[in-house]
Amino acid sequence: MRQLRFPVAATRAGMVAEEVVRAFWPFWTTIFFILAPLMMGWQDTLPLEVLWGGGVVAVLAFLGTLVWGVRRFRLPSIEDATARVDASLPGRPIAALADTQAIGAGDAASEAVWRAHIARMADRTKQAKAVEPDLRVSDRDPYGLRFIALIFFVTAVLFGSFLRVGSVGEIVAGQEPSLATGPVWEGWIEPPAYTGKPSLYLNDIPAGTLRVPEGSQITLRLYGEVGALTVAETVSGRTGELGSASEAQQQFTISRSGELTISGPNEVTWQVIAVEDTAPSVALTAPIEADAMGEMSQSFAVSDDYGVETGTATITLDLASVDRRHGLTIDPDPVAPLVLDLPMPFTGDRAEFEEILIDDLSEHPLANLPVIMEFSVTDAAGQIGQSDPESLILPGRRFFQPLARAVIEQRRDLMWSKANARRVNQILRAVSNQPEGFFTSETIYLRMRTIIRRLDNMATFGMTDEGQAEIVDALWELAIQLEDGRLADARERLRRAQERLAEAMRNGASDEEIAELMQELREATDDYLRMLAEQAEPGDGTDMADSGQQGEQMGMDELQALMDRIEQLMQEGRMAEAQQLMEQLNELMENLRVTQGEGGEGPQSPGEQSMQDLAETLRDQEELSDDAFRDLQQQGEQQGQQRGQQGQQSQPGQQGQQGQQGQRPGQPQGQQGQDGNQPGQSGRQGQGQGVGEDAQSGEQRGDGAGGEGDERNLAERQRALREELERQRNSLPNLPGESGEIARQSLERAEGAMEGAEEALRDGDLAEAIDQQAEAMDALRNGMRELGQAMAENQNAQPGQGSEQGQAASRESDAQRDPLGREMGNTGQLGTDQSLLGGADVNRRAEELLGEIRRRSAEQDRPEVERDYLRRLLDQF
Repeated sequence: MRQLRFPVAATRAGMVAEEVVRAFWPFWTTIFFILAPLMMGWQDTLPLEVLWGGGVVAVLAFLGTLVWGVRRFRLPSIEDATARVDASLPGRPIAALADTQAIGAGDAASEAVWRAHIARMADRTKQAKAVEPDLRVSDRDPYGLRFIALIFFVTAVLFGSFLRVGSVGEIVAGQEPSLATGPVWEGWIEPPAYTGKPSLYLNDIPAGTLRVPEGSQITLRLYGEVGALTVAETVSGRTGELGSASEAQQQFTISRSGELTISGPNEVTWQVIAVEDTAPSVALTAPIEADAMGEMSQSFAVSDDYGVETGTATITLDLASVDRRHGLTIDPDPVAPLVLDLPMPFTGDRAEFEEILIDDLSEHPLANLPVIMEFSVTDAAGQIGQSDPESLILPGRRFFQPLARAVIEQRRDLMWSKANARRVNQILRAVSNQPEGFFTSETIYLRMRTIIRRLDNMATFGMTDEGQAEIVDALWELAIQLEDGRLADARERLRRAQERLAEAMRNGASDEEIAELMQELREATDDYLRMLAEQAEPGDGTDMADSGQQGEQMGMDELQALMDRIEQLMQEGRMAEAQQLMEQLNELMENLRVTQGEGGEGPQSPGEQSMQDLAETLRDQEELSDDAFRDLQQQGEQQGQQRGQQGQQSQPGQQGQQGQQGQRPGQPQGQQGQDGNQPGQSGRQGQGQGVGEDAQSGEQRGDGAGGEGDERNLAERQRALREELERQRNSLPNLPGESGEIARQSLERAEGAMEGAEEALRDGDLAEAIDQQAEAMDALRNGMRELGQAMAENQNAQPGQGSEQGQAASRESDAQRDPLGREMGNTGQLGTDQSLLGGADVNRRAEELLGEIRRRSAEQDRPEVERDYLRRLLDQF
């Protein structure tokens, strides 16, 4: 069976490897443990007694593991390999071929079966393959000693040398270690850690040019006879007392370019180029910015070859640029330069970055005065880079209330010099001489009188630094109270209520305490909003509160609902969810501001006017569609009443009786209300069954609701809307871009749908008219949305234009809502960003509304037109 020769031979070789590994793994583990310290040179540093003791242990371990391995090694035979191959085949075909027929010999049928069996087994042997050996010895080495030895050996190969093993023989012979055939030395170059450069092993670097960062440290170790190797270098710039050039260990720092030579056998020389570490640079990238509250922001850019460590901004008084009038005429008291730490990236590369320095220096003595600002940064090498001095007015909080501005000016004069104390006192007395009309409350007036009395004492007995700081802080608080009025107190009360509630969340307060704290929060919120509204100038048309985030508006009802939800979650013990809602409430109150009505807005651009005109057209179209739907609903009700009355009309005298029930002459038979109700009343009944009816529209229709005259009236209204839309489309501003073109196409489509609705109304097909009107409204919304987008793109392309373009329609919305309570926004937005559910579970409420629509659509007694409308709502939503 030639096909078995290779599988059996290969399997036998694997079995030999198995035996070698299992028998001799302690042997090669011991060899690795012995070679690793010898290659690292331990024998050159250990005491001779320790070295001899370790040598004896190493020899015993070497011999013991060798004998242990030889005794356990067993050379596998060919039969063993054949048996292993046979065991890997199904049915052991090799052993079957060696069998003889024991039963049925001489029987032709039995012998035929046996021959077929042998042939099948012989054919199966052709599938034989070599069996992989099992070289695992983890059961014999549970502690992994072989891997530890291997790690030691690999480390010695990387950082040691086989040449050092030869020194053991010299030690045993009592001789000093001698040099090998080449210079035995080692050397490393370690660049400064802040550069991030790796260490260089000089033994692996050929002679030639070598570029390294300035400040790198060179370490050299010379082995062998003293004086056989010497070091010559001109890179350290060392002067004075120097060590011997043949010292066994030398260390110095590269401070300049030069030459490094190791003289002796196989002399090697490097031309070292010291790469200079350049100083960092910093520059202001934009003018300083500030808001009305005094918070400034200054952007800057920093660059360095390796990265900066720290940075500061130094602000000093520019005395030459100060307008020396009033309290600034005298020489100022010394003011120490203001030093601010620059923000640095927490992660990432600091070699080149841009950041923004943000701070509020409104209370500093230099606020609103000419100053010189200079930025400086320092790298790890201690080098400093500075920006060009920038002259500017240091931003501070701006005060608009006249009395507050006067107080702040006197505060500035007092900080300028203590000698201004008497002058400040006199001016404050003059300001408060006749308080009527200047002070909003007695508390503010009494606070000023207290400050004046304190100034009297200090002006008489001398003002100290502590007294100056006390008066300066008091004047700042007085100015803030004058500027904000009671709003500051209300804001502080709101903050305290929020903090107390947050602490109750953390401590697990009782239901009674939660209710008390929530009531306190509600009262503080009401006071704060009322004070905020009172701060608005009269006639501004203030009507709502704005959260300041993406134009979202929130009313008091929604705030109260949010607080109710917080209280409910706290009572249920769901503190984590309550804390999230509390953070949302805090953010809303922080960003809260009062929005202005139309009376405070400036002139509108052509794009804003177009958006408002289209919004009015959309609202008119929505009203017209509602009227058409109501008429369609009434027609369905009338047809049902007529079918119910057909049997009664055939009875004698029935028609006369019907006339006595309140039908007026000339009124269509199916239009009279039940129990004598007027048509307007019947229309209001339809309001409770589907779409809400506007009372005014019902009165305008009068007795002719649902008749042909009313349909003609609807058609005329539709024609007027179509003509108005055509005029608006022709007067659209020429806005380039894809959005502008889509807006024009959408308005053309809306105009076509309006024309189709007008024809359907003239033909009396109210259902078709409603569908066309829905398509027109959808096209109008899309057109307005694209128009707003085009205006926004045009605004971004042309800086300096009004920032309100593309958003006028969203502020001008008239809060028209569909039957589901969603706002049909005049910018083409379906739905609303407002929280109509008052903070409740939105998903649960949506499921309730969807279930109610399904229930109504399944009621068979409802008119078919209403059920059809409800089914269309289900299809769409």
